[in-house]
Amino acid sequence: MRSVWRHPDAWALLTGSAAATVFLLSSCSSFDGTVAAPPHIEGATFVGNQTCADCHTNLTRIFPTSAHGRYHRDDLRMAGSTGCESCHGPGSKHVAAAGARQFIVNPGKDPAACFACHLEVHAEFDLPQRHPVLEGRMNCVECHDPHGPDILKPAGGLAMARLNESCAGCHRDQTRPFVFEHEAMREGCVSCHQPHGSINAKLLVQRDANLCLKCHAQMPQGGGVLIGKVDHSQLLRLGSCWSAGCHTAVHGSNINPKMLY
Repeated sequence: MRSVWRHPDAWALLTGSAAATVFLLSSCSSFDGTVAAPPHIEGATFVGNQTCADCHTNLTRIFPTSAHGRYHRDDLRMAGSTGCESCHGPGSKHVAAAGARQFIVNPGKDPAACFACHLEVHAEFDLPQRHPVLEGRMNCVECHDPHGPDILKPAGGLAMARLNESCAGCHRDQTRPFVFEHEAMREGCVSCHQPHGSINAKLLVQRDANLCLKCHAQMPQGGGVLIGKVDHSQLLRLGSCWSAGCHTAVHGSNINPKMLY
């Protein structure tokens, strides 16, 4: 007698059912789980988003415009997984002490709460060249608005809604207006710089002339590297486009349209 399990349709039905069972079990068992544990505050319990809204009206009013607002739920059972307390920790002692700061976590001062979810960013801050967040000389909130209006940008995310303005607060000399502006500035500082950390000097996304050649390069038929109407094959051997003493005004120039100085 031929075994029914050798029939291809029966085998497909069996494997499909098994896969569906595994999916349902994992989905149900992980539904109420958290990706990252909320900050711990000794002796405190979760109070829910509405309790936070009673005092922090301005923040909770704009919070739905934030990318973090996607995780917002008013279910008290999910208070540690979504909403205010997933980043600030359980708020019962904070409320009982009339807003005492020692009973709540402020991710703006301590990046640990941010790093719990943003693991790749935490790794970038361990690279040789970085903004001094781990050293305590900067914090995430200086560049990111976790609650609201500046959180949206064309690519979606948590910062740089106004392109270079987030960087301009500290890097005023590089972001001031120029008569001849480097076109890359219109794309934002992050087109050339990795804002969290990099293996390259000055937080560059690529080292040496390779950074410039991403945009400024043509390959003529006879070989070489043509930039504009000038063959740069020999010039590129002298160093990077700016360190060789040529295009030193990398952000913009008030004198020369080719950023020569």
